[in-house]
Amino acid sequence: MSDDLCMLTAVEAVALLRSGRVSSRELVEAALRRIEQVDPELNALPTVCAERALDRASRASPDTTLAGLPIAVKDLNDVAGVRTTYGSPIYADHVPDRSDLMVERLEQRGAVVVAKSNTPEFGAGGNTFNEVFGETRNPWDTSRTCGGSSGGSAAALASGQVWLATGSDLGGSVRTPAGFCGVVGVRPSPGRVAAGPSPLPFDTMSVEGPMGRTVADAALMLDAMAGLDARDPLSLEAPARPFADAAAAPSLPLRVAYSADLDGVTPVAAEVRDACGRAVERLAAAGVEVEQASPDLTGAPEAFQVLRGAGYVAGMEPLYATDRDRLKPDIIWNIEFGLSLSVERIAQAEQCRGAIFQRMSEFMAGYDLLLCPTACVAPFDVSTRWIREVSGVMFDNYVEWLRITSAITLTSCPVVALPCELTEQGLPVGMQLVGRPRGEWQLLSAAAAVEQVFDLAGRVPMDPRGA
Repeated sequence: MSDDLCMLTAVEAVALLRSGRVSSRELVEAALRRIEQVDPELNALPTVCAERALDRASRASPDTTLAGLPIAVKDLNDVAGVRTTYGSPIYADHVPDRSDLMVERLEQRGAVVVAKSNTPEFGAGGNTFNEVFGETRNPWDTSRTCGGSSGGSAAALASGQVWLATGSDLGGSVRTPAGFCGVVGVRPSPGRVAAGPSPLPFDTMSVEGPMGRTVADAALMLDAMAGLDARDPLSLEAPARPFADAAAAPSLPLRVAYSADLDGVTPVAAEVRDACGRAVERLAAAGVEVEQASPDLTGAPEAFQVLRGAGYVAGMEPLYATDRDRLKPDIIWNIEFGLSLSVERIAQAEQCRGAIFQRMSEFMAGYDLLLCPTACVAPFDVSTRWIREVSGVMFDNYVEWLRITSAITLTSCPVVALPCELTEQGLPVGMQLVGRPRGEWQLLSAAAAVEQVFDLAGRVPMDPRGA
């Protein structure tokens, strides 16, 4: 019975909770057994808060959005009374007194936090490893990475340890692991999910978002996350109709743009190009008009690097000043790169981002969606910290191989990442479905229909597989 419960989608599990046919406590116990069974091979959920979860489950209301459903929370987000390390040895023993805004809202709406999911130190990187807990592995092939930085969440979902999990995304931290693990991740519009408290409350590059096994699951979680919060100056009103209604009414887009490399923004490995090409052909066969086209993203890689560097200085320079020797080299590089920037260079990056947003808005007026891969490579060896070369193009830092996602970040458009194909080795390849500005409702409806065409949603959850 435990395994049967873990195989349910979040939508199915919540329906059982609301009907009284299963209790929140039963689901927590099922999750705990599944974690004990499979996580030693994956290290996706290194911190489990069983007693707290069972206590919350005993008081969960079936009349809330998630009705007592157990979830995992990324270890970048504070959960009251639960060890929260941010993947850093500096905070290895940190236990916050209160939860952050997003976690508070999720718990108010019926989520039961059962575990914290692993992340690279301070979320920096596209491979999930840190000095506190070690590396997280991919359930599809435990010799491979699950991606990052929301890699623990993605791996936990794919292996059936939880039904929903939180993610955060600056340069692809929801989208890359969703693609690598064959699950669904949503990067919402800035402000859609209230976040904080933060030293940078007006930041629009980094957002919080839901992760699930299906589009409908992710939409349900987005309903539990969305809405105004006076403590977040960018937060948006919840939609007039729930996002779950959008996923429950799948509607194929009429016309989409597709570009494997966003018109040269990044090199893309042949196996990813081939896999995404096959997926797009299936969409065309289903009646969708597919046009090879891309918005003009000139200057995106440089602008992203500059704005990211400036953001690292604003958010982390005090820690750099006191604990530089305890930060991983990638974070030191990011901060020192930011400190080297001139005012003129930062201003140029802001201007470039503004121009990209305007061009993207005009481009999307002609298409329902923009499609492109979630990563330029398939899941790689877990011991490879970052990709240094693709198709003869060399990358000189750990962020460059993520251009396919970071360029889309600059547009501020909402994105659904979902599995679209498998490589010849049987590894998942993901597709980014980019919607119009603040167009989550229409995007989720289209994504639910595209998910049916790609027909990979039933491949997870799975037991971890060796190489």
